[in-house]
Amino acid sequence: MNINLASQLTRRDCFANLGMGFASLALGAMLQRDGYAKDVSGQTPTGQPHFRPKAKNVIWLFMNGGVSHMESFDPKPMLTKYAGKTISETPYADTQDPKKLAIERLVVPDANGNQRNKLYPLQIGFKKHGESGIEISDWFPHIAKQVDKLALVRSMWTTDSNHGAQTQFHSGRHQNDGSFPTLGAWVHYGLGSLNDNLPQFISIGKREYWNKRDGHYLGPSHDAVPLKIDPKNPLSFGQPGRPFSQESQSIGQNLLKQLNNLRSEDYPNDPTLEARIASYELAYRMQKSVPDVVDFSKETEATKSLYGLDQPHSKDFGMKLLATRRLIEKGVRFVQIQHGAGGAGAWDAHGALKKNHTKNALAVDQPIGGLLKDLDQRGLLDETLVLFATEFGRTPGSQGSTGRDHHIFGFTVWMAGGGLKRGVVHGATDEIGFHATENRHYVTDIHATIMKQLGLDPRKLEIPGHKRLDIDFGHSINEIIA
Repeated sequence: MNINLASQLTRRDCFANLGMGFASLALGAMLQRDGYAKDVSGQTPTGQPHFRPKAKNVIWLFMNGGVSHMESFDPKPMLTKYAGKTISETPYADTQDPKKLAIERLVVPDANGNQRNKLYPLQIGFKKHGESGIEISDWFPHIAKQVDKLALVRSMWTTDSNHGAQTQFHSGRHQNDGSFPTLGAWVHYGLGSLNDNLPQFISIGKREYWNKRDGHYLGPSHDAVPLKIDPKNPLSFGQPGRPFSQESQSIGQNLLKQLNNLRSEDYPNDPTLEARIASYELAYRMQKSVPDVVDFSKETEATKSLYGLDQPHSKDFGMKLLATRRLIEKGVRFVQIQHGAGGAGAWDAHGALKKNHTKNALAVDQPIGGLLKDLDQRGLLDETLVLFATEFGRTPGSQGSTGRDHHIFGFTVWMAGGGLKRGVVHGATDEIGFHATENRHYVTDIHATIMKQLGLDPRKLEIPGHKRLDIDFGHSINEIIA
């Protein structure tokens, strides 16, 4: 009896048969490129932008734990002037202002009757840099040299006051709402491949369990492919279970191709089977191309030094960012890099903030500065949008005696390249860095800005049966777009 396989083999079945290994990642890429990635929506993304894009690629730099905006990119000298005082003891004690009243409510005694959240002085100095004269913390001298490439947004806010805010920044939704696709997953869903030999959405660095996945209701094919900076084994499931010679692998590949072709003759009208066959060929190509990306032997010593590979404190993150530049250069669309995951996140400075941020800034500053310079000198920055973000800022008041607590009411991120203005500051917090007061932006406004630069209208990607709120889409920050 001749049974039409197309009516029996669903995409879900196909993934189940393949498992969650390397081949399924390749299959997802093939289904997406060839127009079979209908998932639960019944719709087929075209793989083309909705309008003319200004950027092709995204580099997403995420600092886990909560970088203090006041000691990085939003200087507040009033904190030092009024250090040790409560709000009531400063000129900012305006009881008619509900924002100031909100600050007052945080000034409560601890178990010993001592006042908490007294204003805490800045732990590092600031200087003006570049033609723009934007002030940058002395903890970030290499990023400061690239300040005229940056568009800083000093008026971000979010709602999750714990580290689930990492998920919220990536997806736009509070964890209590459920699981939602991340921005990288939406970009992967909406746009086609730039290079069929490489994954189009890659994640580098450890991710905590609450921020581990990307695709969610879009499907697992839209999860980022995790990449390790190891030329011998950069991809999980990317190597055979036991060693095979190149000749043996070629023989096996050819045999599999012959068998699959015979199968396709029996079921000529099954596009999913065709994509499944092609996925194995793509997986084989990825096995050969991905290790080359993380092999730095052909890079000059000057380039390695630019990324801080010759310094022990910056070598690890520098390798991640050098690999990222090579991935972007070879046509990977979205690279998501995490710094400092593990527990709450390395930047979580409830105590010893100065020691914490000094160490972490040393790890990331030179690699990020080097990345911006390298992309620009290679002509890649105009088409690559770089984001530096963190889940929230830190309080202007002290926690304990030497740290700052989580802070969701105002913090800073910056972007560069990808058709954005250079050397600009948008938005502001108040005099002590507590509230975003000018041009306030929820985290999905960053998503909307990136989507606009990639030529995507997020409303045209909405999935039936998965209603999105207006805030999920965000509003592009047009003031920083060139």
